[in-house]
Amino acid sequence: METNARNESVDTERLRPPLPEDSILSFEDYMAMQKAISNEDRYLILRALIGYGELSASAVADTVGLEPSNAHYHLGKLESVGLVQNRRRKKEGSDGHYSYYVATSKGETILSAGVDELMRREWEYVNRYETA
Repeated sequence: METNARNESVDTERLRPPLPEDSILSFEDYMAMQKAISNEDRYLILRALIGYGELSASAVADTVGLEPSNAHYHLGKLESVGLVQNRRRKKEGSDGHYSYYVATSKGETILSAGVDELMRREWEYVNRYETA
């Protein structure tokens, strides 16, 4: 139960879309993912990872025009909600490891079924009415 602007109790639970009983994600999880990509820098980072595949944090920063510290911050936010994953692998000919980021299937889905889908639909409407 939440309170509205008039300080009245409101049952917002009934407004939430139903999830399967055995859903691995909660409504709050879905909202956290949506909130994460509502930031333009994080949206562009996720698009870059989907478009280019695995990228190091510095390559992400260069690709989207961010300072490396800002890229790390946003990558951390995306990682915390499961939209990107940080992976490490051994560098050839070295004792060190290479760290890179990839978009997860959740990241790909939220982008393709969310903002990108709305933009695709807008183009469909523009094309439909330009040819009419």
